[in-house]
Amino acid sequence: MIPWLIFAVVVVPLVVVAYVVSRRKTAAGEQVAIEDDATRERTEREFAAAEAYEEAWHEEDKERYHEERLP
Repeated sequence: MIPWLIFAVVVVPLVVVAYVVSRRKTAAGEQVAIEDDATRERTEREFAAAEAYEEAWHEEDKERYHEERLP
């Protein structure tokens, strides 16, 4: 009976405190940084370049798929 009381009085509050602290750190890390115009523009350019690359890759993959001989 005594070990269960020790568990309830010591371990459970420690687990709750650790959970609350980890949630605070996570919430603090998720806050959006303030972007200036240059950063936003660079991000948009990078996304546009990535989308263009993805489109080119899909076209190349379609061609490769049609050239592939299936057994």
